[in-house]
Amino acid sequence: MKATAKDLRFHTKELLESVSRGEEVIITYRGKPFAKLVRFNSISETHKVTNPLKGIWKDHKESEEVYKYIETIRKGRTDVD
Repeated sequence: MKATAKDLRFHTKELLESVSRGEEVIITYRGKPFAKLVRFNSISETHKVTNPLKGIWKDHKESEEVYKYIETIRKGRTDVD
């Protein structure tokens, strides 16, 4: 099923009822597909987005002491002699 952004604004309840029946609703904005409404529990593992940067600092030993690390990287910028 397709619906416009205006339909979404004025007919949200009806669109959500369609989704609850198992339909996918494509929302168009200015005539082009923009978003898809699907049931929340029907999202499979392949559609889940994982952040590739998650855990990037977990093994960064220098930043274990946060305040000391910040002081080190700011050195020279904040020191006024």
